[in-house]
Amino acid sequence: MAQLSPLVRPPGADAPPTCEVPHFAPVRVRGGRYQLRRLARHRRRAVAAGLAVTAAALVASGPRDAERTRGHPPAASTAASSPVRERRAVETVAAPVRISDGATVRLLRPGDRVDVVAADSGGEARVVAAGARVTDVPDVSATETGALVVLAVPRATAARLAGASATSRLAVTLC
Repeated sequence: MAQLSPLVRPPGADAPPTCEVPHFAPVRVRGGRYQLRRLARHRRRAVAAGLAVTAAALVASGPRDAERTRGHPPAASTAASSPVRERRAVETVAAPVRISDGATVRLLRPGDRVDVVAADSGGEARVVAAGARVTDVPDVSATETGALVVLAVPRATAARLAGASATSRLAVTLC
């Protein structure tokens, strides 16, 4: 057996002896994962804060009138320069209308929008009511000519419909 020279040592012989690692508390990193858990635990606070931020953003981005102070009516000088007109709501009435073609009325359902067309005996046709809403379609009787339909229209249009039904044949077209 060959002897090893005193200068050559086996690999790993120059490492220090092993020692034991001391016990210590684990290190907890306060980072993203733990913040999300904490936020989920305090859900009410997060929702309240989110709603407060949303409300503040809506108030800040709302319409503004530079000349007017918020919460106060317009000044008297502004009211004098531009007259304020009152807008009346259009009063809608139910108008029963006899349509000359009963088969057309059977196609209608409540809620449909129709145009009512009046056809004179001379061949002239005109739209009497545009975009009228169907509110009711009574049952068609076999003895009657035409069919009845109830339309929701403004009061002035109801008067035109009554006048046109006395002198013309009425028809409907679906809108």
